[in-house]
Amino acid sequence: MDSEISISSSAGRFLEMIKASNHGKLKIYLGLAAGVGKTYRMLLEGHELVKDNINVFIGFVETHGRKETTKLLEGLPAIKRKKIFYKGKELDEMDIDAILLQKPQVVLVDELAHTNVPGSRNEKRWQDVVEILDNNINVITTVNIQHIESIKSEVEKITGVEIKERVPDKIIQIADEVVNVDLTIEELIDRLNEGKIYDKAKVTTALQNFFQKDKLLQLRDLALKEVSHQLERKIVREIPSPQRGKIGSLITCISSNGKSAAKLIRRSSRFASFFNSKWFVVYVQTPKESLANINPKDQRLLINNFKLATELGAEVIELNNKDKAKAIMDFAVSKEGGLIIIGEPSTTFIQQMRYGNLLKDLTKQIEKSGIDILVISNHEKN
Repeated sequence: MDSEISISSSAGRFLEMIKASNHGKLKIYLGLAAGVGKTYRMLLEGHELVKDNINVFIGFVETHGRKETTKLLEGLPAIKRKKIFYKGKELDEMDIDAILLQKPQVVLVDELAHTNVPGSRNEKRWQDVVEILDNNINVITTVNIQHIESIKSEVEKITGVEIKERVPDKIIQIADEVVNVDLTIEELIDRLNEGKIYDKAKVTTALQNFFQKDKLLQLRDLALKEVSHQLERKIVREIPSPQRGKIGSLITCISSNGKSAAKLIRRSSRFASFFNSKWFVVYVQTPKESLANINPKDQRLLINNFKLATELGAEVIELNNKDKAKAIMDFAVSKEGGLIIIGEPSTTFIQQMRYGNLLKDLTKQIEKSGIDILVISNHEKN
């Protein structure tokens, strides 16, 4: 009964959002892992909205053969999936054109981090969702915490698994509502053992890998924190207040060191999201790193990191100056910077000769600026 009340209340809030706006609204059911009940909750809400005479269609739902979830498909009309041939196989994908033509009030879209079959309209399903929203259609979707781009390194450190399918943080940040579908670790493992998540033949392997208690506990913590951050962002958006504390712009300083720069960008994204601040990723090119001198591999990594920063919501700035610290400080002051984020200083003589000691140089210039410096460690596993 409590679950029914919760679903009804949640659907009611989303219904109010739909009626109050002419733009597509986004609701995300977020979970710590497969099997917590995200798709089930999404379908339950679909039925609640139908009771309120809302035109709801299934855009794409994957039940994974779970009986309780499959049963909830009954009574909800579905957009026919698009058939795409790839490497001699016929595969199903969500049909964006059919959804836009049907133009339902709400479309249910499972597995937001999914990578579409090559030849699809968009490379990623989250891009499909953005297109649907841009056409004033409301979307309810699902995603697991491990797929959020900015915590990729943290999740891989916890799980020991490479996370290949990821969703940009900006998609989570633009959501009008993020609901954490939570289970205790004991309940989740019980569901796994009962064959409610994977086929029983896969249970032992799952328990030895992703579904270890310590890993799930840490993922649960990340999910709870993400929903908390989303609530804080929502408060800032909807209840402006001159008294609310907010730091100035965030300035992330990266070098051509690809691995450490990528980590720095992801960590900075979390800070920018938490503080709801304007965020710049700055690369200062010195004469030693000009196009004529920089290693082609480093140049490719740098370009990839520019792309990553842009996807996570930063404005990328390239500056040319032999004095990195001065260039960064001048830029930070011009953008009313509140926090400069840098990587941990190099420790070897060769690295210091190549990159210099940016922290030492910035510290000399920071007096009277009112700008803080945050140093991110390079020692954690990326």
